[in-house]
Amino acid sequence: MTGSAAPKHDVFQAIADPTRRSLLRLLGEEELPVNAISSHYPMTRTAVSKHLRILSEAGLVKERKVGRETRYRLEPEPLRELQEWLAYYERFWSNKLAALKRFVEDDET
Repeated sequence: MTGSAAPKHDVFQAIADPTRRSLLRLLGEEELPVNAISSHYPMTRTAVSKHLRILSEAGLVKERKVGRETRYRLEPEPLRELQEWLAYYERFWSNKLAALKRFVEDDET
């Protein structure tokens, strides 16, 4: 048995929700406490905390205590998995766009 448990949510599940993607963007700029984060969204602090928990379980945000306050920050390393997955499919888009460009240019001549 290994010492670390598998995350409850993976990166893809975590970023599937637009609110969580927005949270990542917000936390990418600075470390913030829940109260400050909540002020950016039309939902309760409890709802924001649930989103943060999912992001934390996926390893996308880290939290640290500063006095009585818990602050959250982006942990970008797990996004590498997403980047690698997208890079694989990006070549298909690039090939299709290049073929379309050739088709349009050939049609013009």
